[in-house]
Amino acid sequence: MSLLVGSAVAAIAAPPSPEPSDDANALPQTKTAVTHHHIALDGADVAYTATAELTRLVDKDGKPDAAMFSVAYEKDGAPHATRPVAFLWNGGPGSSTLWLHMGSFAPLRVATNGTNAIVPPGHLVPNDGTLLGETDLVFVDAPGTGYSRLGSKTKKTDYYGIDEDARAFTQFIKRWLTSHDRWGSPKFLIGESYGTTRAANVVDRLQEDGVGVNGVVLISSALDFTALDPALPGDDLPNVGFLPSEAAVAWYHEALPGQRPADLPAFLAEVRAYASGPYATALLQGDRIDAATRADVIAHLHRYLGLDPAYIDRADLRIDPTRFEKELTRTRGRITGRLDGRFFGYDLDKNADSPSFDPTLDASIQDAFVSEFNRYIRDDLQFKSDDPYKPTAYGEVGPWNTVRSAGDVGLGNVGLPTVVPDLAQALSRNPALHVFSANGYFDLATPFYGTELSLHHLGLDPDLRGHVTFGYYQSGHMIYLEDASRRKLKGDIAAFIRAALAH
Repeated sequence: MSLLVGSAVAAIAAPPSPEPSDDANALPQTKTAVTHHHIALDGADVAYTATAELTRLVDKDGKPDAAMFSVAYEKDGAPHATRPVAFLWNGGPGSSTLWLHMGSFAPLRVATNGTNAIVPPGHLVPNDGTLLGETDLVFVDAPGTGYSRLGSKTKKTDYYGIDEDARAFTQFIKRWLTSHDRWGSPKFLIGESYGTTRAANVVDRLQEDGVGVNGVVLISSALDFTALDPALPGDDLPNVGFLPSEAAVAWYHEALPGQRPADLPAFLAEVRAYASGPYATALLQGDRIDAATRADVIAHLHRYLGLDPAYIDRADLRIDPTRFEKELTRTRGRITGRLDGRFFGYDLDKNADSPSFDPTLDASIQDAFVSEFNRYIRDDLQFKSDDPYKPTAYGEVGPWNTVRSAGDVGLGNVGLPTVVPDLAQALSRNPALHVFSANGYFDLATPFYGTELSLHHLGLDPDLRGHVTFGYYQSGHMIYLEDASRRKLKGDIAAFIRAALAH
């Protein structure tokens, strides 16, 4: 694909007069900035409109109690009846959608530098991974992040929780479809990380409200949180799910004993088979495991991970991913990334059992993404605000309610929550719905094999199982940071959208 940017802002539409602030709840003004741009896609000049705006949400009594910020990119002249629209968001909970917006599928992206740190402040380049050729794009910030805000008198408990958050996004989508006259458009949801938790929940809610969805894209999934917490006593599912990802990171850093396998997918297929076979069987024996079986597991883990057999033995055969990030390259004086195990970092406390930070974000991309977004939103998209944009608000959106609401399919969860039943219900209710799961091999936050295990336990009718498909990339949690993976991901999602619309 050839892609060149024309004039950054060809014309700026006069924004409508903002509504006055809601004095009773001190909500930000609902202002809108509309700018017009051009881009070259596959040799053709494509005009598109960018709309940055705040949308009011209302409580059960119809009173405004929150405002959600979004940036939409719509291709000019495309008929709404056939032109798809995709809603995109990051997760956290407590993260804005800055990362997807500035790194993945928008017409412009921050230039990344492989697994090397970007020298701030960073710069935007034409995005050869944009999805604007296939669908319009709406990037949405969760309440409390970015420019999205709760009212001064709004209860945090009305928004900060699994179901509370999903209700907010469901309301936002319906309001956006109304204000932009897009009810007749094919609709897609694209979520990353906790954004996949939200997507699985929102798609079910939308369809309950009569809003049909054509497809859901899950990037680096967090669907069943039990599968993501290896510290739960007596639950060995996370240890099984994380093993192939840890093996992939060890493969990347050439930490395996002997010659490194040339074919990574084939190597990981072997690790998957071992993880769900002999390894799972051995762990289920608990303290009853015999010495011969224990020794065999230690030998296999040493071969797959390169860790010292004595360390594996002391860890009781269960390799916590956070400790793995420290232990794998300890002798080199380095730590590896959590979001992307390919990244290296330098930890001051070399004797600690776990890293003190994640070099994927802290030492590599965060400064460039934040600084360039703040310039771009003000200068290029002409959205002016004295309110600071919050890339993350982890300390402000808690405590996060993980107890499912009465009447929701996840009610009655014991321990950590899951949205697997929500997704299964959505797929069963709408036979036209399709799901695509995108997974980075080097992701130590949401392991690809754990995602496979969750999605292979949806309990779908055999006729529907083919509606869930997978893609794999030699990248990490933020798949789009790596050039080849970003292009492949774009191609895979574009093909998914076309296939979903053809059914």
